[in-house]
Amino acid sequence: MTQTEAGDGGGVPDGVTVTDTATMKRAVGAAAVGNITEWFDFGVYAYLATTIEENFFPPDNPTLAQVGVFAGFAVSFLVRPLGGLFFGPLGDRIGRTKVLSITVIMMAIGTFLLGFIPPYESIGIWAPILLVLCRVVQGFSTGGEYAGAMTFIAEYSPDRRRGFFGSFLECGTFIGYALGATVATVIPLVSTEEFASTWAWRIPFFIALPLGIVGVYLRVKLEETPSFQTLLSESEEREGQQASAGLKELFGTYWPAMLAAGGLVVAWNIPNYMLTSYMPTYLEDNVQVVGGTAIDSTTSQWLQIAVLWVAVFVIPFLGRLSDRVGRKPVLWVGSIGTVVLAFPMILVLKSGSVPLVGIGLAVMGLLLILFSATCPSTLPALFPTEIRYGGLAISFNIFVSAFAGTTSLIMTAVVLGTGWAYWPAVYLIFAGVVGAVVLLSLRETAGKPLPGSNPSVSTEQEARELVASRR
Repeated sequence: MTQTEAGDGGGVPDGVTVTDTATMKRAVGAAAVGNITEWFDFGVYAYLATTIEENFFPPDNPTLAQVGVFAGFAVSFLVRPLGGLFFGPLGDRIGRTKVLSITVIMMAIGTFLLGFIPPYESIGIWAPILLVLCRVVQGFSTGGEYAGAMTFIAEYSPDRRRGFFGSFLECGTFIGYALGATVATVIPLVSTEEFASTWAWRIPFFIALPLGIVGVYLRVKLEETPSFQTLLSESEEREGQQASAGLKELFGTYWPAMLAAGGLVVAWNIPNYMLTSYMPTYLEDNVQVVGGTAIDSTTSQWLQIAVLWVAVFVIPFLGRLSDRVGRKPVLWVGSIGTVVLAFPMILVLKSGSVPLVGIGLAVMGLLLILFSATCPSTLPALFPTEIRYGGLAISFNIFVSAFAGTTSLIMTAVVLGTGWAYWPAVYLIFAGVVGAVVLLSLRETAGKPLPGSNPSVSTEQEARELVASRR
C-alpha cells in the first residue's frame, strides 16, 4: 500500500491516515478520466445537436426535431436516479474502485454505439428509438459515475488539501466538454460537406471507447480508498449489512444531508447546464425569436470553448482557495453573484455583440466554477463513510435530473412558448437562492476529516504534528 494507515509500523501515529503525493495523483487521474469521458459525450451531443436533428428525426418538422434532441439529452437524466440507486449502495458494499470501473466502461460503450446508429431515412422511427436507448445506457452508468468519483477523490485526499484535489474532478468535466466541443467544431472545418454530414460527425462518438478503456485501466490499478479499507476491517459482514439496511438508514436518518446536497446540486448544476447545454441554442437560434440578435454558430462555439479552457486552469486555484478560506465563502460568492448578475448576463448575451456575448459567457463561467471548484469537496463531507457513495449518488442524481438536466428542454419550451428572453435569468436566480438557503445552515468542512474517517494528511511528519497538537 502506498497510503499508510495508523499503527502499520511505518512510523505513523495511531488514528491518522497518510496518503503520499504519487498515490494522490494517480487517484485524481483515475477519477477525472471518467468525468472526461462523460462530458466529452455531452459536449459532442450539445454541439452536434443540429446534425443529430438532421440524421435521427423527420426532416419535415424542425421544431419537433429540436425538442426531440433536447428530450434525448434529458432522458439520460431521467434514468440517472435509477443508476444512483443501483450503483451508489453497491459502491458502499463492494468498494468504490470496482463500481467505478463498471460505470466508466458502460458510459463509453453507450457513447460508442451511438455513433453507429443509421439515419432516419434508412431505418425510420428506429433511429430516435436507438438514440434514446444509447442515452439511457449513458445516463444509467453516469448515475454511479460522478458521485463515485467525488467519493473516491475525497476519501483519498488529505484533509487540508481536499478542496484542491477535488477541484481536479471538475477540471475533467471542463476538459471533456471542451474536447468534445472542439472536436465537433473542427471536424466540419477540415472535412468535405458531404463527409461531415454522413460519417465525420460520428468520429467523436467513437473516441469515447478508448477513453473508457484508459479509465478502467487506471482505476483497477488503484487500491480501495483508505476510508473504505478501514470500514471493511471494522466490519467483516459489511456487504450483508449494507444490502439490508443501507437505504433505510439513508432515507430514515440522513434525509437532511440529502436535502442539503440536493440544494447545492441545484445551485451548481443549473448554471452548469445553462452554460454548456442551452447557451449554444439560445445564442444561435432562440434569441432571434425573442427580439434579440443571434450570432453565427462558429463564433458562439469558439467563445464557449475559450471560456471552458480558461475554466480548466482557474478551477484548481479556486479549489486551493477553498482550502484556505473555507468552502462557504466561495460558495456564498457564487450564490449571491448568480442572483445579482442573472439579468445583466442575459441582457448582454441577447445583444448580438461578440465582445459583449464573450463577457456574458465569461461571467456565467466564473460564477459556475465557484461551485465547480468547491462542491466536489463539500458534498462528500455531508455523509459518513458507510453510506457516502449511496447518499451522494442518490441525492445528486435525483436533484440534477429534476432541476438541471432538463434545463435545455425547459428553457427552449418557455422561451419559444412565451417569447420572453429572460427566462434563463429567472432560472439562474432560482438556483442562486436555493444555494443561499442551504448555506445558511451548512457547517464548514474545510480542513476537517470526513465523517466516519480518520484524519488524513500528506506526510508522516504532518501526522506526528497533528497528534502532538492534540496532547
